[in-house]
Amino acid sequence: MQGKGLINFIVILVTLACLYSLSFTFVTHNVERKAAEYAKGNLAKERAYLDSIAGEEVYNLGFAKYSYRDCKQREIALGLDLKGGMNVTMEISLQDLISNLAGNPKDPKFAEVLKNTETRLKTSQKDFVSLFGEEFTKTFPGTKLASFFATKDNVAALNANSSDAQVLAYLEKEAGSAIDRSFNVLRTRIDKFGVSSPNIQRQQGTNRILIELPGVSDQQRVRKLLQGTAQLEFWETYDNTEVFPILKNINDALAVALKDTSAKADVKTAVQDSNKTAEGGKLAALGAKQPDSTKKDSSLLAQENMGKQNPLFAVLRPSTYPDDKNQPMLAPGPMVGTALLRDTAKVNVYLNNPVVKQILPSNIKLMWAVKPDSRRPDQLELYAIKPTGLEGEPVLSGNVITDAKADFDDHGNPAVQMTMNSEGAREWRRISAAASATNPKQAIAIIMDNSVYSAPTIQNEIPNGVSSITGNFQVDDTQDLANVLKAGRLPAPAKIVEEAIVGPTLGQAAIDAGINSSVIGLVVVLIFMILYYNRAGWVANVAVLFNVFFIMGILASLGAVLTLPGIAGIVLTMGTAVDANVLIYERIREELSLGKGVKQAIADGYKHAMPSILDSQITTFLVGVILYAFGSGPILGFATTLMIGIITSLFTAIFITRIIFEWMIAKDWKITVSHGWSANTLKNANFGFVKNRKKFYMGSLLVMVVGLAFIFTKGFSLGVDFKGGRTYTVKFEKPVDLEQVRTDLDNIFQSTTEVKTFGGPDQVRVTTSFQIDRTDDDADKEVLAKLNDGLNKISGNKHEIVSSQKVGPTIANDIKASAIYSVIFSIIVIALYILVRFRKWQYSLAAAISIVHDAIIILAIFSIFDGVLPFSLDIDQHFIAALLTVLAYSINDTVVVFDRLREYLNNNQGKKEPIGEVINHAINKTLSRTIITSLTVIFVITVLFVFGGEVIRGFSFAILVGIILGTYSSIFLAATLVADFQKKDEPADTAKVSEQSLKTAKV
Repeated sequence: MQGKGLINFIVILVTLACLYSLSFTFVTHNVERKAAEYAKGNLAKERAYLDSIAGEEVYNLGFAKYSYRDCKQREIALGLDLKGGMNVTMEISLQDLISNLAGNPKDPKFAEVLKNTETRLKTSQKDFVSLFGEEFTKTFPGTKLASFFATKDNVAALNANSSDAQVLAYLEKEAGSAIDRSFNVLRTRIDKFGVSSPNIQRQQGTNRILIELPGVSDQQRVRKLLQGTAQLEFWETYDNTEVFPILKNINDALAVALKDTSAKADVKTAVQDSNKTAEGGKLAALGAKQPDSTKKDSSLLAQENMGKQNPLFAVLRPSTYPDDKNQPMLAPGPMVGTALLRDTAKVNVYLNNPVVKQILPSNIKLMWAVKPDSRRPDQLELYAIKPTGLEGEPVLSGNVITDAKADFDDHGNPAVQMTMNSEGAREWRRISAAASATNPKQAIAIIMDNSVYSAPTIQNEIPNGVSSITGNFQVDDTQDLANVLKAGRLPAPAKIVEEAIVGPTLGQAAIDAGINSSVIGLVVVLIFMILYYNRAGWVANVAVLFNVFFIMGILASLGAVLTLPGIAGIVLTMGTAVDANVLIYERIREELSLGKGVKQAIADGYKHAMPSILDSQITTFLVGVILYAFGSGPILGFATTLMIGIITSLFTAIFITRIIFEWMIAKDWKITVSHGWSANTLKNANFGFVKNRKKFYMGSLLVMVVGLAFIFTKGFSLGVDFKGGRTYTVKFEKPVDLEQVRTDLDNIFQSTTEVKTFGGPDQVRVTTSFQIDRTDDDADKEVLAKLNDGLNKISGNKHEIVSSQKVGPTIANDIKASAIYSVIFSIIVIALYILVRFRKWQYSLAAAISIVHDAIIILAIFSIFDGVLPFSLDIDQHFIAALLTVLAYSINDTVVVFDRLREYLNNNQGKKEPIGEVINHAINKTLSRTIITSLTVIFVITVLFVFGGEVIRGFSFAILVGIILGTYSSIFLAATLVADFQKKDEPADTAKVSEQSLKTAKV
């Protein structure tokens, strides 16, 4: 094997890289196990433990050290379907954005344009701005868009002579900016919410933002947090020297209160919950070395005494600087102190205590910075804010800002340039004049969502509304601040259009199902390979184990989220991973049957199997790319693992197995690729596939006609992600009568409610379209209340809603359209690849017909057996993922036959053999590979179907049916169709093929 040393080096390098990436997951699990043991079931205590060690070193590799927070960011995160939590899709209201940008939004006709645009958006794939332009032209023929949008606030971008195209381009730009600003605001809110490993991402090409919040239980609070209006405000501030005496009094009062056993329980309890003591009253130095039983750590004792004597200042360090004698002096400015990130919760507990509220004046607001200063990444600053007026208001609202951009000051330091409208400029001139006239000069805090983004000191009067904000900024800081300033009042509010909630019980069940299906599937594949291929099976098994290891390592390095469909992708990959090994081993067996030695047979087997391996895996990979491009949510996890699995399968099958074989040959070990019973299995197969092809054509056509009849008459059960609505998974204490549940809910909702068994007789899935056009919180509450009212009518059978999902009509239409496009695009891409690779339209057309055949029959089966089989056969995103996977597998089999056909023709140029015999020979020669690969995949998918859980049962059923169909179509349809197409377009240098030659292909 050429380049053996380089390949060995690459294998070692990849292995070490995967070990490195996976090690963080093991470290975090170890830390969290210790936290669970320490907390003994107290979740608040466990979280306090983890928060306290977030910044402490827990992993030392010698060349690098990592804190728990660092490791947590690098571990393999679990998706919501495994961990439980909340998945939300936010849609930025471009209707409100355009209304705010217009000069006369109250015009009745203009309002009608926006309403019509919103209606069309539900059934159109065009973006909002394009549809708005079309509707505007219909309603205002001959009127220019500039007459509405060329206002004094955007004079730099538009004027009265601007064309409609320029106005629409401006609106597109503003829409993109609004989405970016909303993304930043939502990301900041989520970071403050305290969720472990949240995920937030823009859905490119849309005005939507996907948010995943693992482990959250207070869904109502999340909805309120995400949909609240973000109001940017400017506030006056106090100087540190004014506030410190008050903080000193608070510190002293807390010291007395904590010593007083009669003090309010909430003070003492809160303090103890934030900083629990271990046995004997010793503080548990979370993450640090614990003191032994005979000697107490002096620094720990000092911290304990500090906490008793100065409880506030033990966690909030006053803002000071050293004077000439190195004595601490109060620093000027609005910042009154800093606290470690892990201590901010304790500071909040102190400041919200009734004892403290009696001391802290009502006209002083203490607010945290939105994020740590880059110079102190583990600390957060606390600012003293001064409300103005009788109502305690800010001095200026952020809606006066017309523009903000990252810039540089006269000294080349990063800065932010802020521009206000005429009204804001007048007020800003008055405010800046007053602030700069004080001694010391006053700072004005820029605040959004009760967090301080910046608090620049006003140096002089600003007369024209154009300000330059400077400070200890990095370039990224100035861009972030500019985005916040431009957010202003967020003229484009965000609303929830899709929501999914998974309870922790269901999440744990999914984890158990995923682990069981993975382990059992792996064991089945390993046993089968040993039973069929003898010692070569052991080699293949090593490759399979490496393959799973590499998949997990790459997922970890990419920061990917592991979902249940992702686990399904890994299980499926374990079945298909042996495909390349089977191709190689079958070729080795052929070479051995020709009398070659083992070493030469192995070399030639790898060489001759390579084209088939590459072609078959590339087609599957292309489908994975399409699935990733068009899919969303958990389906992305499946697509990711599928693509990674294909790459790692190729690497392990081609290189790792070859290295092992070379090593065995060097050691003079006996290499066997079969047992006695399997040595001649299908070796001399000579079935008349071509001769009997018309029988198969008629059988397939008959099944397709019957299937299409069911599709067009009975139709499908669409999942909630395709039709919109709300769906709830409900767990009862005892088995329940479906008809009773359906009747009770129909009466409550005054509409047809879909109720299906989900997993067992004590669990159902309820789907309703009641109030689906409403996206406000009240609608969610109303639907949930009615659902519970209906379910409570079932006496003596308590229920629990373990998961829920809401999909608005607009996003459902988009998901359905994306699914249709993905299937069509996959078929086109596969056909084009076959055309380019084999350079004959006959191959391409035969492959396309074959996969269309498979798709129609799978759809027909889901239509015919929906409501008959005891599990869900909904057409949803999971089904589309399964369908595309099946199409990829089907073409995988077909390509192997085509490659053997091409190889035979290339090696026997000039021979006058009938094309029917050549194709029949190719099918029979690859029959063993086709059957063996199909069996391994069927084994693992059957395991997935039985043990993978109810959530993906329909998904695994679709793949199981599809594998059988794909095997059938690749043998009985695709290749034989080439024979029919080829005889009608015979090259001049090839013998003419007669109908008789096709009929006489050997049986």
